Amino acid sequence: MHHAHSARSIRKWWLAGRLAAAGVVITSAAFGQTATPVPDEPHPGNPVFPGWYADPEGVVLTDEEGRTRFWIYPTFSARYDDQTHIDAFSSIDLVHWTKHERVLDRGSIAWARRAMWAPAVIEHEGQIFLFFGANDIQNDSEVGGIGVAVADRPEGPFRDYIGRPLIDRFHNGAQPIDQYVFKDSDGQHYIIYGGWRHCNIARLGADFRDLVPFDDGVIFREITPDGYVEGPFMFIRNGRYYFMWSEGGWTGPDYSVAYAIGDSPLGPFKRVGKILQQDPKVATGAGHHSAIQVPGRDEFYIVYHRRPLDETDRDHRVVCIDRLEFDTDGTIKPVVITNEGVGPVRLP
Repeated sequence: MHHAHSARSIRKWWLAGRLAAAGVVITSAAFGQTATPVPDEPHPGNPVFPGWYADPEGVVLTDEEGRTRFWIYPTFSARYDDQTHIDAFSSIDLVHWTKHERVLDRGSIAWARRAMWAPAVIEHEGQIFLFFGANDIQNDSEVGGIGVAVADRPEGPFRDYIGRPLIDRFHNGAQPIDQYVFKDSDGQHYIIYGGWRHCNIARLGADFRDLVPFDDGVIFREITPDGYVEGPFMFIRNGRYYFMWSEGGWTGPDYSVAYAIGDSPLGPFKRVGKILQQDPKVATGAGHHSAIQVPGRDEFYIVYHRRPLDETDRDHRVVCIDRLEFDTDGTIKPVVITNEGVGPVRLP
């Protein structure tokens, strides 16, 4: 009953925020599906769309028609056996969101059974690639790990790209989950991943079908910083490599994000400190994030999940966006988590 009440509350709140804005047109489609943007509309705040979702990947993508949008690909937050698909959400301004249901479905991945987690999405050579974890494997004898799906459009449908997991073993103690695909300034793509308090980095082949050894012959290089639990993310700013990860337990209020800065994607990375965590006045369990940089601007937003204050169910998580800001020395300022959120933010 609590679940239904809370989900209903989120939907009512979502609709109220829409109707409160003068001139907003709500279609008869599902909540949050379609809205007509209005200049200077009050932004509806956090969470940015209704439903239980986690581990959001925020990214800017351009579709076949040349339209550039913000996209969020989250985990469908439910019991593992019910995590058999991935939805996506698109926006022109980080305020109005359109839901794209089941952009990836278990039916398209022969080896995936459950626990489809934490998409990592990137455009490459005219196609959209979605890396995902599946099956929550506990040892090397189980089938599962990190897979690769591909589509011609950001909204899918995505299909299995290689017909098997790309990474299906524990290397350096890292569970093959929570992958992030990072494109370096020289064009080399890396996959950075790992649960169970270990993080690996590996080089992706040019066609994303395999992994390529480093110069010393090693394929999986461990770059685990102090405090690392899971959920790695990386970006470049002013020539420096910002490596971020989640700490604490994902079911608890202490879930959080910390970071390090290095001179290359391989580190070494020395932990600087936490930058995202709960605020007992706003929400708990703020973690497993990504970051969106507005193209061509030194403007960043952190996309993350958190648990509403009245929720104790481990799977009752919502996706939120707040500002990611830097001090003059390049360190990241602690994120202020808000109910107001950000926006509207226009793409160049």
